[in-house]
Amino acid sequence: MSAGPARIGLLRHGETTGQGFCGRGSDVPLTEAGWSAMRDALAGGAVWDRIVCSPLMRCLAPAQAFAAEAGVPLAVDDRLAELDFGAWEGRTAAALMETDADALGRFWQDPLNHPPPDGESLLEFRDRVVAAWNDLAPDEGQRVLVIAHGGVIRVIRGRHQQWPLENLLSIDVPLASLHIVEPWQPY
Repeated sequence: MSAGPARIGLLRHGETTGQGFCGRGSDVPLTEAGWSAMRDALAGGAVWDRIVCSPLMRCLAPAQAFAAEAGVPLAVDDRLAELDFGAWEGRTAAALMETDADALGRFWQDPLNHPPPDGESLLEFRDRVVAAWNDLAPDEGQRVLVIAHGGVIRVIRGRHQQWPLENLLSIDVPLASLHIVEPWQPY
């Protein structure tokens, strides 16, 4: 399918009630500030033809609200869930420095070869996110809003900008930030 002038908006969820590493295993809700920041990120911007989101409530709840308000279809894609941080889910970096400093340091230095204990590798994560991206296949001129997580957006932006996967953590994706990817292309 020809991508044409399709436009994809990648919206990261806002602030949550969770702490530490909140990945696929942490289904935490947004705070009021998180909801407000996401609304602000979309205020006065593009009109979307459809919304696709992660199944985790920090993405799903706002996606349901935004889709209902705009009267557009919503699809939930499990492949858009955040990286699985395994044994680190819900733990802060400070706490891990006390109990697992070496593993945390290796992850920060080389996340490609040192995934979190019992967590998902970056290669597995990238492959599922890219599969979800490729299945978006928007029609020419279609505007699709994807509501997802920092890691998911980093993978997509990294692929679009041809960054090596090992540089994933250096891509800045603040909470409730909107990133436009244009034109859509399969990876």
